[in-house]
Order: sequence, then structure tokens, then C-alpha cells
Amino acid sequence: MAMTETRAIEGRSIEGRGPWRLAWERLRRDRVALGAAVVIVVIVVLALAAPLIADWFGHGPAQQFRKEGTTEFGLPVGPSGEFWFGTDNLGRDLLVRTLYGARVSLLVGVAATLCATVIGVVVGMTAGYFGGKVDSVLSRAMDVVLSMPYLLLALVLVAVFGPSLPLTIFVIAFFTWASIARVVRGQTLSAREREYVEAARSLGASDRRIMFVDILPNIVAPVIVLATVLIPLAIVFESVLSFLGLGIVPPTPSWGSMLSEAIAFYRVAWWYLIAPGGALLLTTLAFNLLGDGVRDALDPRAERLFATRRNRRRRSLRRRSGGGR
Repeated sequence: MAMTETRAIEGRSIEGRGPWRLAWERLRRDRVALGAAVVIVVIVVLALAAPLIADWFGHGPAQQFRKEGTTEFGLPVGPSGEFWFGTDNLGRDLLVRTLYGARVSLLVGVAATLCATVIGVVVGMTAGYFGGKVDSVLSRAMDVVLSMPYLLLALVLVAVFGPSLPLTIFVIAFFTWASIARVVRGQTLSAREREYVEAARSLGASDRRIMFVDILPNIVAPVIVLATVLIPLAIVFESVLSFLGLGIVPPTPSWGSMLSEAIAFYRVAWWYLIAPGGALLLTTLAFNLLGDGVRDALDPRAERLFATRRNRRRRSLRRRSGGGR
């Protein structure tokens, strides 16, 4: 019996698990992160299906129902069988407008984060790899961007060019690439001293090949973690700009502009504020929870470090409470 089991074990092939597979297995065991991912998928599906849902209800995102959607005093109508999330002050369906607002928020969040990630990776790797004067110039450029008051600059840009979707994406990407570039620069400074970089350089590899073939795959994990955290920040950024009238141009639905319009009616129409506010809260919370899970999966040492610190704090608090008694 023992010989049979030994032969069966010897007959099995030993399969190595790479870092990405280990990260996926750790992420798969994180129920909070998986739940957040499911919520994000549902939001994306609803946003993509917004035109179909609007056709099913027969309510367009800018279509006004003055008779059915407002009271005799011109106030919004609450949730009902016809308007599931109620209406706004113009008699428009809040459910349809919230779904169309999700399309805008997700588009701005993903597009701005993608642009900022590409720029930050290129600038950060260039600064960290070449060093010297190149590093000094690019690092000072990062400091300048990070020190700029983004809201004042957004006001100036909107006053000059007018509010639009491309301008909103540009402003968000412009103010977020520097944070990614700083992280990539630090990772590149550490990676360029590794043995595989020295080996590639000794074999005559070009600087471009070393940067994008040897270094980039080894620093992509923190970039992914930072990108998942920046997406909800970009969504909130867009909502703030739209709330101030600097983002998406009406009547295109946006969660920020819907919240701005709901301020005057929050005492008599609570649903007007909850529909876009709840969607914004749920989306940003889901992305933040997923980002935390991705961080723990890609860098388990950091999670163990934080857990050790938390356990030490708990033990010290218990000792103090025990000593006080």
C-alpha cells in the first residue's frame, strides 16, 4: 500500500506556481475583494445596458415628464412603479439618469487613470533609470505638478476652453500622473541595480529594451495596485468638477451635477439626493475595497507587516488596560 502511494506521488508532475498565480489564489480567498469585484461588474453591466433599460422604461435620460414626473407645485415625484428612483425637478427619471451617469463616471475614471498610468510609468522609469540631470529635472516636474492647486487650475482651464468631457479627463490625468511617476521612479531605482539588469546590459541590450522588457514586468505589481486606487479618486474628482459646474456639460447626466441640482430639494425630495449619492458611494467603496485586496494579494508582506503592527498595538492596549485595573 505504501509503495503504491509512493509511486503515485512520484508519477505526479511538480507544477511550479508563478507570482501572478499565487496572487490570484490569495485574491480568490479574499471574500471582501471578490464581493467588491462583483459589485463593480454589476455596475459596469448596468452602465452598458443603460440604453436598453431606458428603452424598456420608455424614459430617456433627458426626457422630461412634466405631468407625471412633477407635482402640482413643480416638485419632484417620489419612487413609484413608473419611476423606481423617483424624478428630479424637471420630471426626468432618476434611475435612467443615474445609470447614464455611471457611464460617464466609469469612462472618466478608467480613461483618466489609464492616461495618467502611461505617462507616470514612462516618466518614472526614465527618471529612475537614467538618473543624474534627467532624474533631477523630471523629479522637480513631479514636485511642481503635485504642488499645484488642481481646483484653481481647473477653474482657469474651464474659463478658457469651456467645460467638456475631454477637458475633464485631461485635468484629472494631469494631476494624477505625478503620484504614479514617483512610485515607479523608486521601484526603477531599486530594479536597475539587480543582477538581471546587469546581465542584460552586459549582453548589449539597449536602454529601451532593459526598461520595458526587463524592468517594467518586475515593477508592474505596484503600478496595478496604485491604478486600482486612483480610479475611485478620478471618479470623485469628476463628480467634484461636475458639482461645481466645471465638468460634464448638461443635460448629459453626471453624478456630480445631479448632486448639485439636488441640494435645493433635499428637504422635500430625499430620493433626489440619495440616487446619485448612493451610486457614487457604492462605486468608490467597491473600487477601494478591491484595491486593498489587490494590494494584499500582490504584496502579502505588507499585509503581514500591518497585521503584526495591529497585533502589537492590541497587546499593548491590553497590558495598559490590565495595569490600570
